[in-house]
Amino acid sequence: MKAQIVRIGNSRGVRLPKAVIEQAGLTEEVELEVRGNTVVIAAIRRARAGWADAARALAAADGGSLLDPGTRTQFDQDEWRW
Repeated sequence: MKAQIVRIGNSRGVRLPKAVIEQAGLTEEVELEVRGNTVVIAAIRRARAGWADAARALAAADGGSLLDPGTRTQFDQDEWRW
């Protein structure tokens, strides 16, 4: 798809059609990256996006056990009281 670069004050911009914005999942803020001579406009990923789904899948796959066994600390032995 071709688009025009337009003047916006001292800057330049590209108008994106609504269908492209919706298809890419773009919101008010986007991430810009330059790769060689290509400008990439991407939706901002939320921190820890997908972690909940991954945790559910892990729990379903192996019963949700921890990767490492719990390790007792000095606090556990000396200070912690039930």
